[in-house]
Amino acid sequence: MFIRTFIKYLEVERGYSPHTLKAYETDLRLFDVFLRNVENVMTVLDADSDLVRCWMADMMDKGCAASSVCRKLSSLRAFFVYMKSCGLVAENPVASLHAPKKGKCLPAFVKEEDMNMLLDAPFSDDEFLDVRDRALFSCFYEMGLRLSELCGLTLADVDFVENQVKVSGKRNRERIVPFGASLRASLQDYLALRSKVAISDVDTFFVSRNGAALSASRIYKMVRSRLSLFSTVKRKGPHTLRHTFATVMLNNDAELGVVKELLGHKQLSTTEVYTHVTFEELKKSYKKAHPRA
Repeated sequence: MFIRTFIKYLEVERGYSPHTLKAYETDLRLFDVFLRNVENVMTVLDADSDLVRCWMADMMDKGCAASSVCRKLSSLRAFFVYMKSCGLVAENPVASLHAPKKGKCLPAFVKEEDMNMLLDAPFSDDEFLDVRDRALFSCFYEMGLRLSELCGLTLADVDFVENQVKVSGKRNRERIVPFGASLRASLQDYLALRSKVAISDVDTFFVSRNGAALSASRIYKMVRSRLSLFSTVKRKGPHTLRHTFATVMLNNDAELGVVKELLGHKQLSTTEVYTHVTFEELKKSYKKAHPRA
């Protein structure tokens, strides 16, 4: 009951995405399952800081990564903040707890030459799929969109007069992202073919061969399959293309603040991780080129 109330609050009041809502609920349900094996604990609201510490230790003992434990602890912290605001608990048992330290993980990205080969090579023998998939990949690579943002893109969001798209990002925050002449041509080529297959009441920009809206899972599988052919990068999802966009921008002297706005980041510190990526590339180039490196 309490968990569902909290998830509903995140959905209605905070505008969280279905993916985020599912992650929060999964984390909280796992804590609830843990508590069921503890004596004298009636509901999740009966948990204290010692029980939360035990849960953390139990997860670590089972081999759960520090990043996963941190995320679950963050979900639990937000839950108790809300419960306290509703007057259902006197104190937040997570408030004084420290999350385990996470190892730094640099974003994966595709090299520019690999992206050029990927975009230049045929995508499909079917004309519609070839043109659509090229336009779709170009949106990820040239605008740095998230998967959810691309799935939510509508016909009305794309402005060919100003060469820009209106994007609805996390927490329903809107931003405007410009695009160049190359992407404009790709999108217009796709729209010419889309008009022949799209269902009249479907306003989603990217559609399937039968005219229905493309699902996130289908796009993910398509991106993963395509990247496997042209790159050795370990992570092969749409977010890797977003990382690639940010890295390419910074490697070509874009200001960090500009990249932050294009990506729709709320904090500059979120964008700063890409400066570490570009510096790693500098070190690799140095070691490769200098005889005494």
